Amino acid sequence: MMAPLDIVFLGLSLSSSWGNGHATTFRALLRGLHRLGHRLTFLERDVAWYADNRDLPDPDFCDLRYYRSVAGLCTDHRERLRSADVVVVGSFVPEGVAVIDTVAPLCAGSFCFYDIDTPVTLARLAAGDRDYLAGRQVPLFDTYFSFTGGSTLDRLREQFGARRAEPLYCSVDEERYAPTSERPVWELGYLGTYSPDRQPTLERLLIDVARRMPDRRFVVAGPQYPEGLVWPRNVDRIAHLPPSEHASFYSRQRYTLNVTRADMIAAGWSPSVRLFEAAACFCPVISDRWPGLDDFFPLGEAIHAADGADDVCAVLTEEAESQRLALAENARKRVLASHTGLARARELVSCLTSPSRDSRSAAPQAA
Repeated sequence: MMAPLDIVFLGLSLSSSWGNGHATTFRALLRGLHRLGHRLTFLERDVAWYADNRDLPDPDFCDLRYYRSVAGLCTDHRERLRSADVVVVGSFVPEGVAVIDTVAPLCAGSFCFYDIDTPVTLARLAAGDRDYLAGRQVPLFDTYFSFTGGSTLDRLREQFGARRAEPLYCSVDEERYAPTSERPVWELGYLGTYSPDRQPTLERLLIDVARRMPDRRFVVAGPQYPEGLVWPRNVDRIAHLPPSEHASFYSRQRYTLNVTRADMIAAGWSPSVRLFEAAACFCPVISDRWPGLDDFFPLGEAIHAADGADDVCAVLTEEAESQRLALAENARKRVLASHTGLARARELVSCLTSPSRDSRSAAPQAA
């Protein structure tokens, strides 16, 4: 049996899911690592917008600590970073470039990056944006873990000099995301923070559909939507939905919508954590199209893809209830087999403890 690893994560947020998908991704992964017996610390920048919206202030699966500045990180957590077997820095960490430069010399064990936004990161690097990662820092990491697979892994190695690039897709905590047996009240829903590049798709695949079906209820949950947006009367709005309410939210939809950011669509193989969460809750998913979607969820068998309102309306009005339930069952089986936090934790540990392999063809395992 492998000896427990002492792993330190520096991520955007673990304590608050407000306005980000990082928190639930980290929670599922760290809970999986905890179940495997590893010792975990999560270091989070103490910022007001998360401090005011903490829905997991005291996790029971890791030691959560806060720091107020890069200097404070080095002063208060130096020995913890030095003694760790593995240090993992996440994407979108505030002042990430300075954090990486400060932490790298302290690491005696493996030094890794976990990019939960890889296509966005690479687009920013190409544009000269060095907010949370600089191009010169990519080769510093022993392993660059990417939530995007496919050819993006080649780009990381060949264009940016990553020593080792491995896929580490998002995952779900199946104990917290499961069917609640509640009756559906919404025909179609969406959970996600407002994003300008996602909004046109949301308008096309949900808002336009709601206007065509005024006798059916729809819902959009998530923060930061502009106050001037006009919502149809049959679209309910929920400003923020904590993870404790996600399972109920998905269980009360006949279908849920997945909308992907433009950079992720272009890169492909970038499944949102919301896909896995909805599927785990036995909620059938209608998604926009992107390369690799069919590798995770076979089209027509475990998910529907839509290009416009006509496609969505056809699913909502023409699919038999038996087909809807079969779609949900097939998707849930795939998630429980390959995309739980425990499954992802095993993948992470396997990468950390095994020699580098060629990951260019790495793809999700079939259920």
